[in-house]
Amino acid sequence: MDVKTGLPMRSQRTSVGSEVLLETGNIPGSTPLLSELKEFCGVLVLLTVFLSGLDASRPAVNQELSNIFNELWRLDVNRMTPGIDYNISVQGRAGYVNQGIHVVRDYASQPLFSNVNENKLKNATTISRFIRLLDNYERSTGVAEQVTTEELAEMNLFLDAVLQTEVMKRAHKYLVSKGKSSSNLIHFKNQLRLIWFHLYHRQRNAGLDSSGFEHVFVGETKSGAEIVGFHNWIQFYLQEKNRHLDYKGYKARDLDLPDQDDHVLNLQFSWHGLVKPVGSAFIGTSPEFEMALFTIVFLMNTERSTTVLVNIDQCQMELVVIRHGRSLGTAYPKLLSSNSRHVRQHSH
Repeated sequence: MDVKTGLPMRSQRTSVGSEVLLETGNIPGSTPLLSELKEFCGVLVLLTVFLSGLDASRPAVNQELSNIFNELWRLDVNRMTPGIDYNISVQGRAGYVNQGIHVVRDYASQPLFSNVNENKLKNATTISRFIRLLDNYERSTGVAEQVTTEELAEMNLFLDAVLQTEVMKRAHKYLVSKGKSSSNLIHFKNQLRLIWFHLYHRQRNAGLDSSGFEHVFVGETKSGAEIVGFHNWIQFYLQEKNRHLDYKGYKARDLDLPDQDDHVLNLQFSWHGLVKPVGSAFIGTSPEFEMALFTIVFLMNTERSTTVLVNIDQCQMELVVIRHGRSLGTAYPKLLSSNSRHVRQHSH
């Protein structure tokens, strides 16, 4: 009985935070079946709230960054066209491999790149200058880098070429509008140098052995046991061509099969006898495009580790950036879906 009204106690609904609890009193004529039904309804309500909470926890697509990155994509005149400037063969899905394992089953009997237009690589100023930088680094972390005058000059020429591209000009304009970069071109060049080429300690008790550029674009080995970094397709192609690298197969979810024209691939490969269980890289893009994307993510956030969800052309991907002080620790794309599959799935 309700003390105030003298009437039988009715079913009451009490809201606690985001949960809804059903409280049932002794209702005349109620049966065990009715009680069980109400209990079942309560479980359904809680389950619905729980599932909606899971959906809300998923990161939303960053539309502003997607918009600027698609602008950069359209401006990337040095991007290679699949089927015309290069051909890849993704072959089989690679198996699960623990970090540190050196011998794995090969699900790709052929190289990833079956053909690349090297004339276009050589004739694109940023790419040709980029390639000259690839042999300037010690592969193993813990070994201090010795930077020569010639290597400094090559780095300087590369940055000059990158700054002259429409891709980096647009990225610079965006960062200035957000108050993240100076409009002065010299200051912006120094900012890029600090982010990408500043040497720092990656391994404790060692000299200045690493930089963002080396880690992301060239790749490194750690303790003679594992590959770290190495997220660039041009380096991948050149190392594969020189037989230093062996492609083992693609990595993807069961229902997501990569295509030959995918802009991002998740890969497994061996390099100088070590295995990278899962790596990822843009395919066909220019160095300036990748530097522009990751520079924007780096400067627009202050957290040590940042992951943004974006749509670029027909791909949905996560861009991951990890800081090393005021420089870049690592940066890479992680393909979620391609060929607009995420758009079709959302519309169904």
